[in-house]
Amino acid sequence: MVDFAGWKMPVQYGSIVEEHLATRRAAGLFDVSHMGRLSVTGPAAIDWLEGLLTRRVEGIEPGRLRYTLVTGSLQGGGDVVILDDAIVSREADSPDGTPRLGLVVNASNRSRVVAWLESRLPAAGVRFVDRTRDTAMIAVQGPRAVEIVGGLCPAADAARIAALGTYRATTATIAGHEAAVSRSGYTGEDGVEIVVAAAAAEPVWEAIHVAGRAAGLAACGLGARDTLRLEAGMPLYGHELREGSDPFAIGLGLGVTLDGRSFPGHERFVDLRDRPRGRVRVGLEFDTKRAAREGGVVVQGDREVGGVTSGSFAPTIGRAVAQALVDRAVADSGTALDVVVRESRLPARVTPLPFYRRG
Repeated sequence: MVDFAGWKMPVQYGSIVEEHLATRRAAGLFDVSHMGRLSVTGPAAIDWLEGLLTRRVEGIEPGRLRYTLVTGSLQGGGDVVILDDAIVSREADSPDGTPRLGLVVNASNRSRVVAWLESRLPAAGVRFVDRTRDTAMIAVQGPRAVEIVGGLCPAADAARIAALGTYRATTATIAGHEAAVSRSGYTGEDGVEIVVAAAAAEPVWEAIHVAGRAAGLAACGLGARDTLRLEAGMPLYGHELREGSDPFAIGLGLGVTLDGRSFPGHERFVDLRDRPRGRVRVGLEFDTKRAAREGGVVVQGDREVGGVTSGSFAPTIGRAVAQALVDRAVADSGTALDVVVRESRLPARVTPLPFYRRG
């Protein structure tokens, strides 16, 4: 157990490798309640978020999710930076037609994202609530995840969950508790994320854990979550994505809609899109299990050409992998590079992301 952004979080329940492989082969059960869950409602909710997020909010249909970035000023003002990446969702409208939306943000950035959004609230028309402490979030990932969760639901709810497309959401009764269910994932596997009232967290977790045992489900901690997302080529804020990142250079252009819009940092992003420059995100693959960690210097000959942002042994692949930011001149797939690890060099080659893609 470790402290993570004010939460006591499990790094591992047993073996990180076993938890990782259980997720790939059957299912992994993750407590992700540390993620921030924010509610935005009101007649002006869509227009308000439209001016604050990098991805278009107008036109999101109920039951849909979109990946986006949250841009804004640091405390005390100054340059506009990327405060976080997030998932924005459109829930079913209120009976009177009032829009209801949600944001899921990273635990380490929740306080500053909440502070920034509260500072931009209009005088009327928007109700903004941080629901993180009132709710819990459980992720079930893996090829048998939907089957396991569906077995705890009424038949109609199970069918609706099974029919969900990627980046879609619905509601269901799971183990007797009302839940919001989405299908976005962060492991490279199929699966669902479940949000329930905080008081329902333990019984829902236990029900899934018991129901999944025979199928090979394992409880998983932060360690396996990190190796899974690394194999899947997912960026992590504070590593691949930072305050001053160029989203187009790190493969997050899908989270930015520029034309016909305005949001904090819009002009800078237009410039970055139209005049590509700086280092780009690539995958590095090694012929050894020895991992190059964050901060490792990437070199070509005697010249520094980049730096590792995340690295680990990849259990599914059986060797070490890393994500790195490197000069564009050495970013082509197959390029031979070295990473300096404790004054020795680990040979690596540039490889396309993701390292792993489910069949």
